[in-house]
Amino acid sequence: MDNLKEEIVSKERKFDGVVIDVEHWQVRLPDGSLGLREVALHKGAAAVVPVDEQGRVPMVRQFRAPIGRVTLEIPAGKLDHPGEDPELCARRELSEETGLTAESVTKLVALRTTPGFCNETIHLYMARGLTQGERHLDEDEFLNVEWVPLEELTDRIVRGEIEDAKTIAALLMAREILRREREA
Repeated sequence: MDNLKEEIVSKERKFDGVVIDVEHWQVRLPDGSLGLREVALHKGAAAVVPVDEQGRVPMVRQFRAPIGRVTLEIPAGKLDHPGEDPELCARRELSEETGLTAESVTKLVALRTTPGFCNETIHLYMARGLTQGERHLDEDEFLNVEWVPLEELTDRIVRGEIEDAKTIAALLMAREILRREREA
């Protein structure tokens, strides 16, 4: 595996943004030559699949400007700062976007979204023991919440109706965990 490793020779900041920063990295490739890597730096995020006693999931429908359309996703958001506890972020986003609090939150996986050019990690969780409260969206957040049975969401994934990668991964993992629990 070490024969594939690249060594960073230098880094140059190209852009400081609100969501990402961009750097150019000069790297020494395994054969000794130099290469350029354009890297998007992201402080990370957390997302959560809340599942109620009936197997329903509150999904968030919102417009996503980069793709120019409305998507159906699980509640999610950026970490407030590097090093923030991702579980706290997941709980905060669950409360803000759906008004729900969870009795228990279980880590599913730390998902590397696009490791070819970005260091973003989204921490995925499953939440249970849900209690409804009031939503408190951010000023620039406009979304609707729809309760959908987990099995129907799986069908929507297979039909290509859900395209968001974090949502697909988290829903399929939650479904499998719940199936295994039922069979145990």
